Amino acid sequence: MFALGQAAQATSRERIEAFLETTGFDVALESIALASASAPQMVGIDPEGFGSQWTRLSEEVFDTEKMHETAVAILEQTLSDEALTHAVEFYASDLGQRLVEAENASHMIEDNDAKQAEGLRIVADLVREGAMRVEILKRMNRAIDSSETALRAVQEIQVRFLLAASAAGVIDLQLDADGLRALMKANEAQMRQSMQQSALANAAYTYQTFSDADLEAYARALEHPLMQQVYELLNAVQYEIMANRFEALAARMAELRPARDI
Repeated sequence: MFALGQAAQATSRERIEAFLETTGFDVALESIALASASAPQMVGIDPEGFGSQWTRLSEEVFDTEKMHETAVAILEQTLSDEALTHAVEFYASDLGQRLVEAENASHMIEDNDAKQAEGLRIVADLVREGAMRVEILKRMNRAIDSSETALRAVQEIQVRFLLAASAAGVIDLQLDADGLRALMKANEAQMRQSMQQSALANAAYTYQTFSDADLEAYARALEHPLMQQVYELLNAVQYEIMANRFEALAARMAELRPARDI
């Protein structure tokens, strides 16, 4: 019985690992580490003042192997075989693999400001031309995050990070959790608009080499009920890992000391 249990678990893990690689979600997980660059801005700290300490700390906290293990453990318990098979079949196709290649490359671009600027330029050109492509990109983004998971997740990540930073003595926070959430609720419309604009620019940049027909096919695939299940789960896993790592980062930022020139 024990041997059979081990074999079943190993098979399940192998399928999850194959799923992560085929869909490109393994690279999306690795790119979470790049998000650590935004952490100091939330607490008004310049990371350059800490020299190599900041690089070392962020690499330790955003350990890609640990984040990968966490994702696999969650998906083993939550991702259905039916949904997994459906997603793998699409992303293993010719179009699917070309999409994954483009998404992986986009995920790992470290200069997000430059990517956003180029994406906004592409969107502006499309709007000026009256191209239907803008609506296709918006349709894709709605399918990927149909329940505004991203907005709620970003709010929660910020709350948990700021509370952890306050508890660690990194910042003097005047608001409690309820106060922070109320403040974010008041600014929700502006945050939603900013995130939608950012997502559109990111999509315009990422998929710039694809035809409108390719992107329409992708939008239809993303709107399939089983793919909706997959993305709802993947979004939840990604944002929970981000929140957990940002909390850990905030707690350890108290270790940082200003770097000295020698």
